[in-house]
Amino acid sequence: MTSRGTQSRFLQSVLQNGVGRYVCQLKRISLVFSKKGQSSLGVREFIEEGVVDFAKKNPGTVVYVSPQQCNVPKIVAEYCDARTPRQTQRKWQREGGSHSVQDVSADCRADNQTDEPVRPGYHSYPQAFPYRQSQHPGPMASLHEPATIH
Repeated sequence: MTSRGTQSRFLQSVLQNGVGRYVCQLKRISLVFSKKGQSSLGVREFIEEGVVDFAKKNPGTVVYVSPQQCNVPKIVAEYCDARTPRQTQRKWQREGGSHSVQDVSADCRADNQTDEPVRPGYHSYPQAFPYRQSQHPGPMASLHEPATIH
């Protein structure tokens, strides 16, 4: 209720990105690749095996596939707010190149701060931190001990 005694219309609307329903922000994806280039091998494999499944799962998104004479494959995404981020990468692999996404929101609370280092199993790049400081550094303790997963 507002100060006048009537209900606020803002609170009655559904709190999503569209009023009353979900609106997908991604409108178009353009896949630009070379038919013969070695760097486009992963993109060609995705087009042959997975682009139809992607289009069926996302009916509100238009997928353009354009073979062009280029050295590096590109993905151009167009959103509702006219943003068009471009991603180029050499030698894309269908399965590789991406790190697994883990839900660690339960472990990352501000009210539960400790002096312990980030555990290797919960860090997005565990190989970046192969060593950690000792739990109880004494005068003879080594500053770098190999990280162990318990």
